Amino acid sequence: MKFFKHLALMGAIASGSAATAEEQFITIGTGGQTGVYFVVGQSICRLVNRGTADHNLKCTAPSTGGSIANINAIKAGDMDMGVAQSDWQFHAYNGTSKFEEDGAFDNLRAVFSVHGEPFTVIARADAGIATFDDLKGKRVNVGNPGSGQLATMEVVLDAKGWTMDDFALASELKPAEQAAALGDNKVDAIIYTVGHPNGSIQEAVSTVDAVMVPVEGAEIEALIADNPFYAAATIPGGMYEGSPEDTTTFGVKATFVTSADVDDEVVYQVVKAVFDNFDRFKRLHPAFENLTEEEMISGGLSAPLHDGAARYYKERGWM
Repeated sequence: MKFFKHLALMGAIASGSAATAEEQFITIGTGGQTGVYFVVGQSICRLVNRGTADHNLKCTAPSTGGSIANINAIKAGDMDMGVAQSDWQFHAYNGTSKFEEDGAFDNLRAVFSVHGEPFTVIARADAGIATFDDLKGKRVNVGNPGSGQLATMEVVLDAKGWTMDDFALASELKPAEQAAALGDNKVDAIIYTVGHPNGSIQEAVSTVDAVMVPVEGAEIEALIADNPFYAAATIPGGMYEGSPEDTTTFGVKATFVTSADVDDEVVYQVVKAVFDNFDRFKRLHPAFENLTEEEMISGGLSAPLHDGAARYYKERGWM
């Protein structure tokens, strides 16, 4: 009897080792810890990891530099998936703008889009900034290298015929650092392409009197008309202290991307984890509240759909 118990124990140990060996780890690139990208990645991983017993996937979503850093990491094989602004998904796949030198990332694949991201300018109330043009000669945090917000800021400056030299200071602080810089009077304004409500901005307006600044005019209208990944956007009044009226701007969508090299079954299981638990996903951040399945599988996607994602959408009758 002891012999058979020993065999059973050895079998259980061997079985457990095999199960552990079969576990596959996937990494999702996000953004700064106070931004919505970080929440997107963490939320997806939470849903994936709830089902590890069924599919043997283990998911992590570390903080990263943002859109462009995530796309480059996916291309290099350092990350499996990541969150990126819709404009930088377009440019990476087509080899334009920031990606012109390295050429088109032909293997970039879209999975789904997430929330809208208005290009947001918030300024100290005492800085005398009422319009975007008032930023000239001011101290502005333009975003950290590798972030979509910095890259989009450069697009806006180019459209207006400005350079970074038009600012008294163009700091490159991360999202987690910019609210304190505004409150400590180290910058007059901060730029952030982000979903709302946002923790970093809420922190900023709680420490100093600040206002939302509209981003509008002929140059912005031309950007929207000429680029399918941009759209007019409104930040609702009353969302942040000091800004009771709606603020007009433009924006992009946050999108979830991967590479054609990532296994179809892995992408299928990640997509399934999100959409089989869609109501739970929408509760994980206020920016997800009004998401619909239809918009998430169509809006803001310029790279081809990954085959694993397409398989799930076809099963659900969405394609």
